[in-house]
Amino acid sequence: MAEAGKLGRDVFVALAAVGWADGNLDAEEADAIVRTAVEEGLELDAITEIENATKSPVDLGEIDRRALSKEDRLFVYAVASWMTWLDGEVTDSETEALGKLGDALKIPNKPREHADSIMREVAYQSEDIRPARYDLRALRALITERLKDAQQARAKETD
Repeated sequence: MAEAGKLGRDVFVALAAVGWADGNLDAEEADAIVRTAVEEGLELDAITEIENATKSPVDLGEIDRRALSKEDRLFVYAVASWMTWLDGEVTDSETEALGKLGDALKIPNKPREHADSIMREVAYQSEDIRPARYDLRALRALITERLKDAQQARAKETD
């Protein structure tokens, strides 16, 4: 099991599967997946498995959600959404793969829409949406901030 707060190998393999959905996982998408896994602090063996998943098509497979917070799940979904959007054309197969990922992560439709919106907001903060420039840390921070805002708003409604 992945340690609490850490995205596991299976999450990154699932991201690779989404990337392969259009039949091509380009170098920038592969770099984004591996870079995010490295930033997450995964062990070298897991990084090697993830790199292999970026070299040839893989199935979405199972995702161990036990150690994933709501924030983690939304972040993974937003990264996958960004990857499908990166080349400027979102194919039906990418949309289907993204939907399967959302289902596997147990994310309802409305939060998926919010994650997509946050992903675009972060993308438009920069003139360059390529993986080397896209700010994954800002994406995670903004998701965290919006979740806290939503929780506070719900708390005020119940008071």
